[in-house]
Amino acid sequence: MYKLLIADDEYEFRNGLTRFIPWNQFGFEAVGQAKNGQEVLDFIQSCEIDVILCDIKMPLLSGIDVARELRHSPVKIVFLSGYREFEYAQQAIVFGVKNYILKPPKLQELEDVFKELKEELDNKRGLASEKEARSVETLISKIKQYIEQNYREVTLERTARFVHLNQHYLSKYFKQKTGENFSDYVIRVKMEKAKEFLADPNFKTYEISEMVGYTSVKNFTRTFRKYAGKSPREYRNQE
Repeated sequence: MYKLLIADDEYEFRNGLTRFIPWNQFGFEAVGQAKNGQEVLDFIQSCEIDVILCDIKMPLLSGIDVARELRHSPVKIVFLSGYREFEYAQQAIVFGVKNYILKPPKLQELEDVFKELKEELDNKRGLASEKEARSVETLISKIKQYIEQNYREVTLERTARFVHLNQHYLSKYFKQKTGENFSDYVIRVKMEKAKEFLADPNFKTYEISEMVGYTSVKNFTRTFRKYAGKSPREYRNQE
């Protein structure tokens, strides 16, 4: 559901719009009311809003003033206006306001305008999600590639420095996006490389231990056994 703020200086009118229009059927939730433009601006400081259904003539700040203040905001504005105010409302096109509904609004007109708005917001959200997914995929790919190319001496600190992130944030981010701990992924890369080296009989176990970044053969053997279910010697003999 997208969040809707209804602004009009007439209490009964805005309350009626809030209570009696089936906003949820259009994909919206009326989350608040405002009686003037200043209240609109104050409200959106504390609550995230997607659309404002706004009377053009209000005290303190008019609908035009609100549109001017929010011209660089992603919030969409739909104006409510009387016949005499319609030309005045059209001036707000320079502030990105594209929708005008004449008072008193008809249910069908509200439905048409807000269903079109929902489609526009859906498309925008979809593009943003797609962009974020691509960004996440690129960063995770970059991290994995760095680990695979530097598995011998790789550390969380060095990787974080490489991708310009705090190491604690990187650890949490990697787990969140891949479902695998950073350290577990590093071990997996090291052990898979060790398997490749064990397939070559010219390499001794202690040499392979050093090749994948272990200074202690004992630690390497214990880690390999835990990962593969066999010691390096047993793994090599089964090949």
